Amino acid sequence: MPENSTDAPTQPGGVSRRSILTGTLAGLMAPTAALALGSDSAAAVSSDVRPLASTRHITVYAEALPGGQYGYGLTPGKATIPGPVLEMWEGDTLQVELVNNTDKRLSIHPHGVDYATDSDGSPFNDSFNEPGESRTYVWKSHKPKQRADGTWMAGSAGYWHYHDHAMGGEHGTEGLRKGLYGALVVRRAGDPLPDRQHTVVFNDMTINNKVAPDTPMLEANKGEKVEFIAIGHGDQLHTFHVHAHRWADNRTGWLTGPDDPSRVIDTKDLNPGSSFGFQVIAGEGVGAGAWMYHCHVQFHSDGGMAGVFLVRNADGSMPAGAQDAIDRFHEHGGHTMSGTSATTESESGAAGHAGH
Repeated sequence: MPENSTDAPTQPGGVSRRSILTGTLAGLMAPTAALALGSDSAAAVSSDVRPLASTRHITVYAEALPGGQYGYGLTPGKATIPGPVLEMWEGDTLQVELVNNTDKRLSIHPHGVDYATDSDGSPFNDSFNEPGESRTYVWKSHKPKQRADGTWMAGSAGYWHYHDHAMGGEHGTEGLRKGLYGALVVRRAGDPLPDRQHTVVFNDMTINNKVAPDTPMLEANKGEKVEFIAIGHGDQLHTFHVHAHRWADNRTGWLTGPDDPSRVIDTKDLNPGSSFGFQVIAGEGVGAGAWMYHCHVQFHSDGGMAGVFLVRNADGSMPAGAQDAIDRFHEHGGHTMSGTSATTESESGAAGHAGH
């Protein structure tokens, strides 16, 4: 599976997503670790579990990758682009020990959660890692709560992200262009959990620092609950579109009932620094097949910002016609890397890709 996707029932070493998110005693214990998924696994967990708040510690390694790129990983030598999905429940505190195994200054900066200035992950607050240095960043989350004046403070639940804020300058532009980013999900008790999870990052004119036909193929079986986490970086404005699947434009992507006023959409703006997520039922109402996902800015999709969402049959077999569609997608080829800002070939400009 691609490094941005998760779909199997266990984590490395046999730790299941159920035990990670809910603890080991039928959800009565606090989670044992932050969910941190790269190419690792995911299995559904009952949405009626109400986890206890906890403080947990994870270690993230920043490493150089081939072609002048960089990534985050949970194990030395296993960094990916994007980095692992980190998950919390509202009320959790996550201690992120960042080990800088590169020869560059870098950091890890979160969106959507609470942190002190020394965990900001920016040179502005003297919060970063020198080459070879380890540093712990503390991220906290909170549940919705009412203020003394009767107004409400929003909870932390949402589809957020993290990224470098120090490589190459005060804003980490070099680190972002070269792959130092990942998804951060904060869940609320009762939120439905997915069978599959895919992270899609529109980074200038690339998807996960790749262009078609080399973009990630996202997979699911028909009927599975699939979670998309969409993140924007770089200097370009985008729209994220998935063929044949729709979601409610709210915190989870699900309607709460027939009268839920949430707008149902299949395309949403995805701009630098923004993120959103949603869940869908793979192939619901349309069946199995090879579907496209892409930026709907036309010269962006023509330039290689497109990929395949493969919905297999419920038994995991290939649906009729899907392989032919995938072959046609790969036969387009011929894209030129004339300066894509998030790729190893160069650092600015646009990619060209024939035939979308």
